[in-house]
Amino acid sequence: MKMAMRLFLGSAAGLIAVSGAQAADLPVKAKAIEYVKVCSLYGAGFYYIPGTDTCIKLGGYLRAETAFASNSVFDSPNTGVAGAHNRLSNYYYSKAREALTIDTRTATELGVVRTYFSGVFTWITGKYAGAGSTAVNGQTAYTTAVGSQIAGGSLGVYSAFIQFAGFTMGRAVSAFSAPWTNYPGNNFDGLAGGASFVTGVNQLTYTADFGQGITASFSAQDPISESGNIWNVSGATAAGLITGTYGAADTGGSRAPDLIVAVRVDQAWGLFQASFAAHDNHTGYYGAAETSGFAGDKWGWAGQLALSIKNIPTGPGDTINMSGVYTNGASIYNFHDLMTSTFAMYGGTGLPGAYQSLGLAGVSDTVFVAGAGQELTTTYGFHGAYTHNWDPRWASSLYGSWAAVRYNDTAKGYICGAVVASLALSSGVAGCNPNFNYATVGVMTVWTPVKNLAFSADLAYTMLDQKYASGSTVTAPLQAGIAKPAAVYELKDQNSLVLLLRAQRNW
Repeated sequence: MKMAMRLFLGSAAGLIAVSGAQAADLPVKAKAIEYVKVCSLYGAGFYYIPGTDTCIKLGGYLRAETAFASNSVFDSPNTGVAGAHNRLSNYYYSKAREALTIDTRTATELGVVRTYFSGVFTWITGKYAGAGSTAVNGQTAYTTAVGSQIAGGSLGVYSAFIQFAGFTMGRAVSAFSAPWTNYPGNNFDGLAGGASFVTGVNQLTYTADFGQGITASFSAQDPISESGNIWNVSGATAAGLITGTYGAADTGGSRAPDLIVAVRVDQAWGLFQASFAAHDNHTGYYGAAETSGFAGDKWGWAGQLALSIKNIPTGPGDTINMSGVYTNGASIYNFHDLMTSTFAMYGGTGLPGAYQSLGLAGVSDTVFVAGAGQELTTTYGFHGAYTHNWDPRWASSLYGSWAAVRYNDTAKGYICGAVVASLALSSGVAGCNPNFNYATVGVMTVWTPVKNLAFSADLAYTMLDQKYASGSTVTAPLQAGIAKPAAVYELKDQNSLVLLLRAQRNW
């Protein structure tokens, strides 16, 4: 009986195993494969994200570049160790960068919802950042900082915004800026004469489209990104003045966004744009405690006109881009966010008793002294470029800019009092004038041997025209960070010549 039971159970188990194996071998209906489909609604390069009705486009570029006679890519050697023009200044400086853009769009019953991201991954060569001095055998010896010269990488977020129903929410180029920002026909970053914000600014913007290329934008933007220097001249020091810093930084917290209005006409013949910005200058306190009082708020403003003329008679694709700007208490819309706001450029001198010459200048939104109100700074300028296409592979551009900074008489009195007292200006208050002009001319040539691959050379000459009386000297303290000794320096106009070589592959 036991033997019979074992045989029965074994047979049953075998049948179950065989039937299970046969079931496993039966064909099963496979899931449908979701192929990536082209999305033709928004132009070339868009694809549907599988399983959704959202279209996506990936793009970007890879760039390799080297700047000569500059400590940055790509501006003039006009401050710090770059402006020192000594053994601490770089003869060349290089950068490698990969940019990534992600553009998504979804058609809805209420209109298209768009998101856009633009980020850059950057690797730069080491550059000297200055160290200081130390006592060695009873003498002051200059020390170097090897760590400051180590190469390094960084991540930058240029754009991150949502667009829907005419609104732009997030980080994007300012509505105030012309489409070319500060690049009317150049790679040079330091072109004054118009707003930039090419690396983006947080904003809430509404754009009304009237058709035929006519739009109007109304924007509230991050005020800190657009803030220039607010200087409390009562806090000026000799160490700061000799670098073009005419007071202690005294900016309070944000109180109101910058308010922008821009009208644009963009048609086949070219483009015209008029922009206006209002900027609240909100100061901190006169002293270390809130009981010391404060200078209050004062609104500044900026206005800009931009013009682009396309397909001019000199050749197919030739263009002229230009803009002009005027600011009062909103200097960064002229001397923009990619430029320095303090200038200290050194050179030779023929003046007896002077160690070297120095071009000294500073840009502010406003200045004040303890117990007094703000004195807004006026600036104005223009930039432009003409681009000519020699043939489908070669193009050249000639570009330039000129910008001016003007302090009113009260502000001059504040600044000159500090300069005379701290730096012993030889010509006294009568020879003191912190106003200055800043100009650049340049030429760039681009070779595009195949589509989306370009090699360019950009040569830029920059001039700092300071307004201190001819032959004026200042007595500077030791500047350990740039190895300049305590000595007498002649105040004199300065200039620089820089070259950028770039290779870029867009994709």
